[in-house]
Amino acid sequence: SNPITSNVHLWPQILEAQRNGARIIAIDPYRSLTAEKCDEHIAPLPGTDGALALAMMHVIIKEGLVDEDYVTRYTLGFEQLRERVSTDIAVPSGYWIEYGGSFEQLVSARERLSIVVPHGEAAYYQARGSIAVARPGEADGALPLTPLFGLHPALAPLMPLWQAGQMGFVQASGSHDPTRSHFDAQDYMESATPGRKSTPDGWLNRLAAVLAGPGATAEAQRLLALNLGPVPPRIFAGEAAVASLATGPSAVTRGVLDRPRYAEAFGQLYGGDDRLSLAVREATATRREIMSQLMSDDPKADAGSLALNGLSRDTGRLGQLMARDARIRLAFVPVGGWDTHANQGNGRGQLANRLTLLAQALDALVHGLGDQLPHTSILVLSEFGRTVRQNGTNGTDHGHGNVAWLIGGGVRGGQVHGAWPGLEASALHEGRDLAVTTDFRDIVADLLERRFRLSDRALAQVLPGMDQRRVTGVVG
Repeated sequence: SNPITSNVHLWPQILEAQRNGARIIAIDPYRSLTAEKCDEHIAPLPGTDGALALAMMHVIIKEGLVDEDYVTRYTLGFEQLRERVSTDIAVPSGYWIEYGGSFEQLVSARERLSIVVPHGEAAYYQARGSIAVARPGEADGALPLTPLFGLHPALAPLMPLWQAGQMGFVQASGSHDPTRSHFDAQDYMESATPGRKSTPDGWLNRLAAVLAGPGATAEAQRLLALNLGPVPPRIFAGEAAVASLATGPSAVTRGVLDRPRYAEAFGQLYGGDDRLSLAVREATATRREIMSQLMSDDPKADAGSLALNGLSRDTGRLGQLMARDARIRLAFVPVGGWDTHANQGNGRGQLANRLTLLAQALDALVHGLGDQLPHTSILVLSEFGRTVRQNGTNGTDHGHGNVAWLIGGGVRGGQVHGAWPGLEASALHEGRDLAVTTDFRDIVADLLERRFRLSDRALAQVLPGMDQRRVTGVVG
C-alpha cells in the first residue's frame, strides 16, 4: 500500500513511531512515495512474494509473536496455516527473497505541446510564455517537421527515423473520457475501456490471449508477452501468461534462485499441482530461458557501439531479445517522470533532460531490434496531455489531448497525422486543454488489424465497446 496517499490517517502514526525510534520498512514492488520516506525499501521480484510471506509467517509463529487473542476472535483456519508454515523447510539461509531495483511506470501525462511543438501557431507562444520551445532556427529551437510542427531539440537522436519515414505522430489523440486523474486515466488507457473501471483485464493481455489461440498451453504462451520491470502493469492484467524482464545491471546477474541447490529447494516448496505452484514453475522456466539468452551474449559485443545507461540499457537489451527470439510478439516498457507541474523548462531544463533519456531509450530499442525493426511496430502512448497555458509555477497541469508516436514497420512515417483542432480559446477542451480528435483506440485498432491481421471478431475481443471506429491512416 501507499498510505501517504491511500491512508492519510495511518501515516501520521507511522511518522510518530519513526520519531520514537521505530525503523520503518516498506515492502512494495514499486518505489512509491511512502517507500521513499521509509528507512528501508524491500522490492520483491515476481515469484518471490509468496516465499517472503511464508517466511514471515514462519518466523512470527516460531518466535511466538502471534496475537493469539486476535486470532481466536477474528480468524478462521489459522491452525491449518500454523501447521503449514511451522514446518522447517530445508532451505539454506538467504534463500527466501531477491530484491529488485527501482521501477518507473509508463504513462504519466507527457507534455505533448513541447514534444511535437506547434511552432506555426501564434497562440502557442501567447499561452506558454517562458516555457515555450523556440521556433526552428532559433537558439534551442524545435527541429522542423512540417510548416506547423517541430520536434523538441532533445529528441534529435530520433530525427533519422523521421527522415527515413520510420517515425510518425498522431496529434490531438487520446481518450474522450474527461478525467484528469492519473489513476483513472491510466486505468482506462491500459484497459482500453474509457469510463469503465470494472474491466478486469488489460488490452495487451487480451491481445496475447487472441494471438496464443484457445486452449494454448503454458509452454506455448511462454515468452509471447514480455514486460520490462518487476511488476506486471494493468495493461497485462489477465489470464494470459506474461513474462517479466528485470531492469538494471542485475538483469544479467545470476541470482540465488539460479543456483542448482536453491532452485531444487524452491522446486520442493512449489512442487504441487495447485495453481500457485504451477504458476511459479512456469515463471521459473521462463526466467531460465531469458537468462540463457542474456548470458549467451559476448560481453565484448557492445564495446564502442552504444553507451547505454539506465533505461536505454534496458530497452537495448529488450530489443536484442526480441530480435533473436521470434516467440516474443508483445512487449511493454513502463516509463514515468513526466508530471511537470513546476519548472518545466523549454528547449532546455527539466523536461528536456527527461526527453533526452527517452530519446536515448527509444534509439537503443531501435538499434537492439536491428534488422527486425521493419517487422516491429513501436507505439508510445500517455494517458493524457497537459494544459495549454503555463501555470504560476512555470509548469503545466493535467490536461486532455496528447500526441501518440509510432516507430518501425508499417508506419506511415515522416508525417504528423490527425485533425489539428488549434489552440484558439474557442477550440480548447473545457477552455483550457488541447481537444481530442483521434481516439487512441483507433490507432491501436489500425495497428492490430494491419500488423497482426486480426479479424473484426478478434479485434472486438481486444478492444470491446468500440461502437464507432475511424481509420487513422497512420499504418500502411
